[in-house]
Amino acid sequence: AHDGPVDEGCVGGGTGMICHGFKGGIGTSSRVVEASGGPYTVGVLVQANYGSRRHLRVNGIPVGQIINEEQTPIPWRKPPSGSSIIVIIGTDAPLLPVQCKRLAQRATVGLARVGGMGHNGSGDIFLAFATGNNLPAKETSLRPLHMVPHAQMDRFFEAVVEATEESILNALTAAETMTGFQGRTVHAIPLDALQAAVNG
Repeated sequence: AHDGPVDEGCVGGGTGMICHGFKGGIGTSSRVVEASGGPYTVGVLVQANYGSRRHLRVNGIPVGQIINEEQTPIPWRKPPSGSSIIVIIGTDAPLLPVQCKRLAQRATVGLARVGGMGHNGSGDIFLAFATGNNLPAKETSLRPLHMVPHAQMDRFFEAVVEATEESILNALTAAETMTGFQGRTVHAIPLDALQAAVNG
């Protein structure tokens, strides 16, 4: 991890991904959260490989129905139930394991805002970790832990939802058209058509 720009789109494990019938891949985003002892950063990394074209939404607009198959073809029928997304959430806030679990659960809300359905058979993975407590691996004595008050967790939930949604959109918009196995071409989402659809 570092504080500069990172590669997104069809890079690394995201090279072969398809998201909502367009080229998918790796996307990332973050938010700053004000809470006791903060501010803290909440970062999200996704590997987006899921979804049907018709379900894709941006700002609530069904862009997957506007940018149809005649405009940007789908090379073959891939069942959405066989697809998946991986969402990794990291924060420097001092959170307990149960609080990290609650963060991971909120990633599904960000996924749904883009049109993710969690189909039967999907292999979706949502993981969250926190680095706010320094616990030596070989420590055997009792140690105090810090934790963000449960009453302040809503701020972190909101950050996860927004950053997950934005990470998926970043994966889509950073990806490029690629031709791969058996000559199958998967097209990137056309940014001009996306902008026109969102702006009405």
